[in-house]
Amino acid sequence: MQIQVFLDFIDRLLWGHLLAPLLLGTGIFLSIRLRFVQFRYFIHGIECLRGKWNDEGKGEITYFQALSTALSATIGTGNIAGVATAIAAGGPGAVFWMWITAIFGMATKFSCCMLAVKFRKIDEKGTVAGGPMYYLEHGLKKRYLGILFAFFTAFASFGIGNMVQANSVVDPFVHAFPEHVKRRVSLAIGITMAVFVGIVIIGGVKRIAKVAERIVPFMAAVYVFAALTIIFSNLDKIPSVLKTIFKEAFGIDSITGGAAGYSVQKAIQFGIARGIFSNESGLGSAAIAHAAAKTKEPVREGSVAMLGPFIDTIVICTMTAIVIIISGMHKKGLDGAALSAKAFEVMLPNFGSYVVSFGLVLFAFTTMIGWSYYGDRAVYYLFGEDAVKIYRWIYVILIPIGAVIPLRLVWTLSDIMNALMAFPNLIGLIGLSGYMYDIIKDYERRSYGRKSLED
Repeated sequence: MQIQVFLDFIDRLLWGHLLAPLLLGTGIFLSIRLRFVQFRYFIHGIECLRGKWNDEGKGEITYFQALSTALSATIGTGNIAGVATAIAAGGPGAVFWMWITAIFGMATKFSCCMLAVKFRKIDEKGTVAGGPMYYLEHGLKKRYLGILFAFFTAFASFGIGNMVQANSVVDPFVHAFPEHVKRRVSLAIGITMAVFVGIVIIGGVKRIAKVAERIVPFMAAVYVFAALTIIFSNLDKIPSVLKTIFKEAFGIDSITGGAAGYSVQKAIQFGIARGIFSNESGLGSAAIAHAAAKTKEPVREGSVAMLGPFIDTIVICTMTAIVIIISGMHKKGLDGAALSAKAFEVMLPNFGSYVVSFGLVLFAFTTMIGWSYYGDRAVYYLFGEDAVKIYRWIYVILIPIGAVIPLRLVWTLSDIMNALMAFPNLIGLIGLSGYMYDIIKDYERRSYGRKSLED
C-alpha cells in the first residue's frame, strides 16, 4: 500500500506539475524556432499523404500507413475518457487548453518524426529501426539518453500499451456477470485478444501498418459519424457551446477574485494534461512508427506526422467535448468513459453508448498493436534482433494476464514510465533545434520545398 501511495505521488507530480508545462513550453519554443512550421507545412503534409510528393525513398510503409500506425496508438481512451475527465475536473474551458496543446504539439510532433527519419537505421534486409533513441545517440551524441528512452518505452509498452488496454476491454463486458464467472470470461476474452494481436504483430511493422490503415480510419469514421449526427441535430446550440468554452477558459463569467482564478487554473491544468495525454506530442513514441515511412525527405514525414495531433485532438476530442457539453451530463457528477458513454446515450438513445463501447474495443486493440511496435524497436535498440522474438512472445502472453488481474499498480508504473520517456526526448529536441532549422532551410532551397509550394 505504501508503494502504491508513493507511486501515485510520483505520477501526479510528473503529469500534473512537471511534464505538462515542459511539453507545452517545448512546443512553443519549437514553433518559434522553426517559424511556426505547423502552419507553413500543414497543406504540404496533406499533399504528401495524398501521394503528390511520393519520392520512393527507403522504408517499409507508406505515409498513410505510418500516420495510421501512430494514430492507432494515440486515438483511444484519451479521446473518450480523457476529454471527459478534463471537462469534469476543469470545466468546459479545459477544451480550449486542449486545443492549445494540439497546436503547439504539432510542432513537437513534426520535429520528433523529422529527426526519426533523418537518423533511422536500415539494415541489408530493408528493416527500419528509428525513433528518439537514434537521434539522441547519433544526433545529440548522448547514447545514455537513448538507452533511457528505449528502456522507458519498452516498459511502458507492457503496461499502457498492453495489460491496461486488455483490462479496459474486459471490464465493461464482465461487469454484469457473477463474481465466480468473471475471471473465466475475462481470461477467455484475454486469450482471444492475444491470438488476434499475435497474428498481427508477428508480421512486423508492415502487417501492423496494413491492419492499422484499415481499422483506424474505420473506427474514427464510425465515432465521428455518430458525433456529427448529434452536432448537426443541434446546430443551434453550437455557438453557445463554443462561447461557454472560451468564456470558461479565461474565467470571463466567473465570480471575481480567487474563485475565478482557481476556476481558470483548473481549466488550464486539466486541459493541458489531458490534451498531451491524448495526442502524446513530445513523448517521442510516434516517431518510432514514422521512422519506417518510405521517404528520403525527413521534412515530408514531419509534415505528415504533425497531422496526427490535429486529427486526434482538434477534430476527434473536440467532437467528444461538444457532445458532452450539449448533453449537459458533465454537470451530473460523472467522469471518464462513463461520462462520454452517458452523453452519447442521451443524445443518441439506444445507440450512442454502443458507439462508445465499440470504439473503446477497437481503440484498445489498435493501441496494443501500435505499442507492440514501439516496444519492439526499443528492445531491438537495447538488445538486438534476437531479443525481439522473445519480446513479442512476452507481449502476447501478458494480454490475458492483464485481462484478469487488478491493474492499479501496473497502470501507475506504466504511466510513470510513459511520462519519463518525454524527458530525454525533450532534451534531444531542444538540443537539436538548430540542426532541424538547417534541415528545413535546406529543404526549402530545393525544387520540391518552399519554391514548389509557392509556384
